[in-house]
Amino acid sequence: MSELKDKVVWITGASSGIGEAMALAAAEQGAKLVLSARRESELQRVRSACLNPQNVAVLAVDLTAFDADKTTALAESYFGPIDVLVNNAGISQRGTVLDTTMAVYRRIFELDFFACVALTKAVLPGMVARKRGQLVIISSVVGYVGTPLRSGYAAAKHALHGFYDALRAEVWREQVQVTLICPGFIKTNVSLNAVTADGGQHGLMDSGQLHGMEPAECARQIWAAVAAGKEEALIGSKEAIFVRLKRYLPGLLSYALKRAKVT
Repeated sequence: MSELKDKVVWITGASSGIGEAMALAAAEQGAKLVLSARRESELQRVRSACLNPQNVAVLAVDLTAFDADKTTALAESYFGPIDVLVNNAGISQRGTVLDTTMAVYRRIFELDFFACVALTKAVLPGMVARKRGQLVIISSVVGYVGTPLRSGYAAAKHALHGFYDALRAEVWREQVQVTLICPGFIKTNVSLNAVTADGGQHGLMDSGQLHGMEPAECARQIWAAVAAGKEEALIGSKEAIFVRLKRYLPGLLSYALKRAKVT
C-alpha cells in the first residue's frame, strides 16, 4: 500500500513546476489533494490532469495576504484534517543587495518564509492532537549556500532551516515529522518568475533551470524522501557538491562564488 494512499495532502504553489509534479505523483498514489496557488484556472488544469480528479480540491489563495486559520479551515472542509502539508509556494530573486529595495525583501520573506510559518502554525495543533502528521518544506540548495543576486531568497531559505530544525526538535514526541527538501536546478519557471531589484519580473530562463532535472523526477525523489521519513533531502547530485564544499572547504567555495558568472 502506498504511503500516501487516502492521506489528505495540501500542496501550495501547485499550479506549476515542482508543486504540479508533486500533485500528479501524489494523485497516482491515491492521495486526496488540496491544491493552492493564486491562479485558479491553472489549478483547475492541474486538477483535471490528476488521476481521480474527484479526489482533488482547488483552493485559490494569495499567500502574501491571507488569513491562515480561515484558509486552513476551508482546506480541511474538503476531505478532513490535513495529514501532509507541502509548503512549496515561493519566489526567487535576481538583484544585487545594493539595488534591491526593502519592499522586495519583505515581499520575498512574506511568501517564502512567513506564509510557510503561518500555515504550519494553523495545521500543527491538529497534528499534535492526533499524534500524526508531516510537514514538507521545499527549501533549496540556496538554503545552505548564499549566491550572488539571490540575497533575499537565500536569506528566506536559510530562515526556513532554522525555524523547522527548531520545530522538529519540539514536536517529534507528538509523531509530527518535518522534512526539509533542498532541490538544485529543476526545469521550472522559477527564474522567469523571479523578482528583480525594483520588484519587476526577471522574465528570463536561466541556463541552470533550462538544463535542470525534470519536475516529475524531482517529485518522485521528494515523495520517496517523505515516505522514508527523512529530515532533509538534497535533490540533485551536482548541486549537492556545493553543500559539501560549504561544510568542508568553505574558503574554496567562497573563492568560486566571488568569481561565478551568475544570472
